[in-house]
Amino acid sequence: MIFTETKLQGNYIIELEPYSDERGWFARYFCKDEFKQIGHTKEWLQINHSFTNKKGSLRGMHYQLPPFSEIKMVRCIAGLVFDVVVDLRKNSSTFLQWFGTELSAANKKMMYIPEGFAHGFQCLSDDCELLYHHTEYYKPNAEAGIKYDDKRINIQWPLAVTTISERDNLHPYLSENFKGI
Repeated sequence: MIFTETKLQGNYIIELEPYSDERGWFARYFCKDEFKQIGHTKEWLQINHSFTNKKGSLRGMHYQLPPFSEIKMVRCIAGLVFDVVVDLRKNSSTFLQWFGTELSAANKKMMYIPEGFAHGFQCLSDDCELLYHHTEYYKPNAEAGIKYDDKRINIQWPLAVTTISERDNLHPYLSENFKGI
């Protein structure tokens, strides 16, 4: 695996290094020792799988509040998405900055998302599937989100939003008093 840190400290794009032969390919996408090199020592406690059927659909921007903050690792296994994270960590040098990249079944890239980040994605094709690894169990009372079109963050989504859940559309905009998590 190749770990490339983004402009947001602790946030990585992980590229697989497939071994190919006449049968196809094989690649490792988790190795405890290799993840230690980027400071990851927590156990993956939950793995989720999402399917989104329409191009332009948006999911996000989600995070869990302390003490249930989580590290996530996201991989697209079907379709093409624009995957986005926002640094919500108070006292971070990249506070309220965002980073986005394309994840797809074809490019086999993954996004490693530290605690204190909001996460979301927009489908750039129909029929997108993502796998999510989490270091914390889902806690409904700790879930939070920010509005996908918050002007303080100004995420540049590639497409007009065609579908968004009522819950995601009701996430609040950040107030001027928001100091981070």
